[in-house]
Parts: sequence; structure tokens; C-alpha cells
Amino acid sequence: MSRFVDRVVLHATAGAGGNGCASVHREKFKPLGGPDGGNGGRGGSIVLVVDPGVHTLLDYHHRPHAMAKSGTQGQGSFKNGANAPDLELRVPDGTVVLDGDGEILADLVGVGTRFVAAQGGRGGLGNAALASTARKAPGFALLGEPGEEISYTLELRSLADVGLVGFPSAGKSSLVAALSAARPKIADYPFTTLVPQLGVVSTGEETFTVADVPGLIPGAADGRGLGLEFLRHVERCSVLVHVVDCATFETERDPASDIEALEVELAHYAAALGEGTQGDRLDERPRLIALNKIDIPDASDLVDIVRADLAERFGWPVFAISTASRSGLRELTFAMAERVAAARAAVPAVEPTRTVIRPHAIGDSGFTVESDRELEGGFVVRGERPQRWIRQTNFENDEAVGYLADRLARLGVEEALAKAGAVPGCPVTIGEVTFDWEPSTPAGMAALLTGRGTDVRLEDGHDRVGASDRKRARAARRAHLSDAELAAGARYSSDHEIED
Repeated sequence: MSRFVDRVVLHATAGAGGNGCASVHREKFKPLGGPDGGNGGRGGSIVLVVDPGVHTLLDYHHRPHAMAKSGTQGQGSFKNGANAPDLELRVPDGTVVLDGDGEILADLVGVGTRFVAAQGGRGGLGNAALASTARKAPGFALLGEPGEEISYTLELRSLADVGLVGFPSAGKSSLVAALSAARPKIADYPFTTLVPQLGVVSTGEETFTVADVPGLIPGAADGRGLGLEFLRHVERCSVLVHVVDCATFETERDPASDIEALEVELAHYAAALGEGTQGDRLDERPRLIALNKIDIPDASDLVDIVRADLAERFGWPVFAISTASRSGLRELTFAMAERVAAARAAVPAVEPTRTVIRPHAIGDSGFTVESDRELEGGFVVRGERPQRWIRQTNFENDEAVGYLADRLARLGVEEALAKAGAVPGCPVTIGEVTFDWEPSTPAGMAALLTGRGTDVRLEDGHDRVGASDRKRARAARRAHLSDAELAAGARYSSDHEIED
């Protein structure tokens, strides 16, 4: 048996990007073939797409976790990894996407409307893309970025032109069945209708939809009963019709008090909702009053008594109807069509979506340096680019770590740390990685300048003799020789091609 679900929590995990490849071209008689590692593929994104064939969020109630595929890793011979396909999730028209704080992120109205719920990670660059004049054969590649992992709340708010509101057993389902081909469940007990029912009505040149909203009771806007679950389905209705039961057996109720009670709930809900989706508030939408069950003699007598009073009190058109004998339905239907047409004419024409370009401010470094509240004497670097570079770095590769340090230095991170009071050895946190800061630029207080082609960060721990040491040793050996001996040694070195 199918179920109607109009509110779910969706956990979306996009695919990670593939890692870049660190490869060197190898071919006979070409010992210096150069780097040929390809880039990693992009991870798949999770996209919500409005599908007219979907009418409920039931699929995501049973399967709340959605995970896209990851991109593949790059290979040698300049072979890039394959991009993962996007995972498209079909949702019904009228779905609203909310974040964890209840803020609306997207209102998916219209067939084909798309919303990227989770962005797939970018693939890492291979060493062929990292080669430069200063680093001709990189021995490393960048890692792929992980995909976004976000949780959303999806709410379905029915798209209908006319919403029928009223107390339980007021005859709303019977009215929908009488006006359209919809066949909702009808029984003689309260709360027979538990989910909204939609019906299509054709009158003259107008065709519109009518929503049978489940019964409301006083306190619905405060969460009593299932009022909040039902009230969201009248947000998009351009016309509201109060269906009043004039044959109720409850002596303490009367048509005026029923209408006033529901208007209080609509006003409370509208105040919490703010501006409506139609551009006006929910409590300002056009209203009609339908006094139902006039086929019963007592109800017919009551209608004659209260009809004029209701019209004067509320200022809305009043119609006496009977879904059993179909009396008064034609007049009510044409009144609905007239107000729906006026509401549609008042809606501004849909303009094509404009491309919005938001350039970054000139001089914006894109990062901030703050004191670390958890580590004494530590600092935290926040920014999109530094954090992304951290995720792309393989910290098991010394050359990759050196490349990261060069990128941070060019961005100005080391200079900003020095100005903030950082000293060599203090803990610095970027993203999820914490390391001891060792400045390597003149901006650092203990900067170590090295010759071209050398990197002291990669030479710690070895006893290799440097070029300057060899030059001093040679000068010391030649210091005690005479000019004749020096000339003879130079001729000997030239003839035998021997270098000191």
C-alpha cells in the first residue's frame, strides 16, 4: 500500500575527485621523457530535479542516504581519469529545500527545475600539469578533493490554485469528488482525509486545481494535532474556500465561530511564515465561504439565518451548496475560476534566469589568521584556498609538502602569520591538519634563504657536501702552490679532463 510522505530528511554525500597520477615517460633511447601523469576525474554531484511523475517523497523516507560515485584516478601517458556521473534525485513539483536551521535554500517549482544539493569533489592534478620551468619533473601529484556531505530537510507543499479549509467532516473531500474526477476516501468519521487530495476542475475557459486539505482544529498553528503538517499545503493556494458544516451535531459550534477559529490559525501560521510564495501574505488571499449540506432541512434553515450575517461580517461571497444534490456547485465553481484567473493575471511574467557574476574584491587575500583558542600560542588559518590546498596534499611525499609551503608563501600566509606574532615552532592549523610552523620566506623571523635549485626542507638529515663547501676545499688545496705548479695542474686537468 502506497503512503503519502511530505517531509523527509535527506543525507547527501557527493563523490570524491580522483587522485592525480605521478608518472614519468619511459621509452627506449629517451631517458628524460618528462612527466606524463594525468589528472583525476571529477566526483559526481547530487542534483534534485523536479519530475511531474513523482507525487510524494516516499522514496527518500525509506532511503534517506544518497551517495554519488567518485571520479577515477589519473594514469600515465597523459590519461585523465573519468568523471563520475551526477546522481539525479527525482522530487515532486513544489518541493522546498531547507537547511539544518530551517532556512529555505530552494523552492523547486516547475518541471525540470534543478538544485545541486551536494557538489562533487574536483580531481587532483597530475604531475604533468604541475610541471614548470622551476620544477620540470615533479615527483608528486595532487589528491582529489572529497565531495560535499550535507543534510537537508525536504518539504512538499502542494501546488493548487484553490485550497479547501474547514473542520473535520465538513465535506471537503465530497466537494472535491463532486467538482473533479478525484476520488478521495469519504467516510462518516472525523479525520478521514489524512493526506492532501488534488482535483482538476474545468469551468469555461479556466482549468484549475483544487486541494482538499485535511481537517484543521483550533491550535493547529501551534502544532496541535497535525495542523502544521496540513497548513503547509495551503501556502501556495491563491484562493481559499471555507467549507462549513451546517448540519453538525455539536451544539456549541456555529458557522461564524468555525470560520473565525480557522482564520485565527491561518493568521498565526502566516505570521510565522512571513511573506507568502505568491507575493502576498496567506491571511490576505481571496476567500469564499461554502455553506455545505443544505440538502438536510435543519442545515437549510440555518443557512437562511446566517447567510446575510456572514456576508456582512467577513465581506466574502457566501454560497449555499450540497455535494449530495450538487445544488449551488455551478455558482461556486465559476466564482473559484474568476478569482483564480485574477490571481494568475496579477502574477508577473516569468523572466529568464540571469547569470550573476560575483568577482572577488581586488586585494582580497582569501584567508584570515586567528589565534587558536584550544592550543596555547597556536594560530588558525581559515580560507577556501588554503583549506583546499591542504586537502590536495599528500603529506607522505616531502616534495608535495614543499610545494604546499611554496603555495602558502606566495599567497601570503607566512607573512600574515609573522605579523600576527607567530614564532618558529608554534602550532598552525589549516583545515584538519595541525603542524609546527617553520618559516621559509624573508617575511618569517627565522627565514633560511637557500641557493637556486635547493630546498633545505628536503635536505635535512643528510650529509651531502654542498657546492660552496667543495669550492672552499679546492681553494684551500691550491693556496700553497706556486704559479708554475698551478699552470702545470691546469694543463694536466685539460689534457685528462679531470676535475677537482
